[in-house]
Amino acid sequence: MQGCVADKILTPLCGTPAFVYSVRAFLQAACVGRLTVVYRDEAQRAQLAASIHDEALGDIRIDWVAGGAERRHSVANALTAQPDDCRYVFIHDCARPLVSPASIQALDQAVRRGGAAVLAHPVGDTIKRIPEAGRLRSAPLEDLDRSRLWAMETPQAFDYAKIRAAYDHVRKHSLHITDDTAAAATIGMHTTLLPNRRPNPKLTTAADLAYIEFLLSNS
Repeated sequence: MQGCVADKILTPLCGTPAFVYSVRAFLQAACVGRLTVVYRDEAQRAQLAASIHDEALGDIRIDWVAGGAERRHSVANALTAQPDDCRYVFIHDCARPLVSPASIQALDQAVRRGGAAVLAHPVGDTIKRIPEAGRLRSAPLEDLDRSRLWAMETPQAFDYAKIRAAYDHVRKHSLHITDDTAAAATIGMHTTLLPNRRPNPKLTTAADLAYIEFLLSNS
């Protein structure tokens, strides 16, 4: 975010912290029994808790889990904190405040059928692959078949026992992964792609702030 905000998941979007939109979406979807929030430090935990103090949580329990050095460590910590009777989990990046309750409900149905499901959208741009990272000058460009390329979003939903086994495998072998479907693939799990027809961008750069506020104000 180039220092433009102190904490992107707490930055106000149309007057509401980004984090709160995700919490509301899961509450409205009404297909989860508890929320596990992974936090950076105690100061962030206090701010996150304050941001949802007035939300109608009902019987939904919120657990707070300290994050790790990298995303894979944070997810593993959250998985370890789940109760023994947990059947399925949704893993969500709260920097995606536009996730809809309907998308979460559709994921819930898909994961119960196949054990792993993710929101995704087809890649619209022409994508080229270079032979080595950082080699941009006079590089030979390899064409990739755009019809087979999909961009992963969150939430990503999984059979709990299987995704925990996948993260145990990642940790044991010190594997580097970029998302949860990559962890699942390390133990041979296949994932259902659920095409998302609604914008669900990730708050990544300063330019995203105005764009996401525009989408929120017109949703």
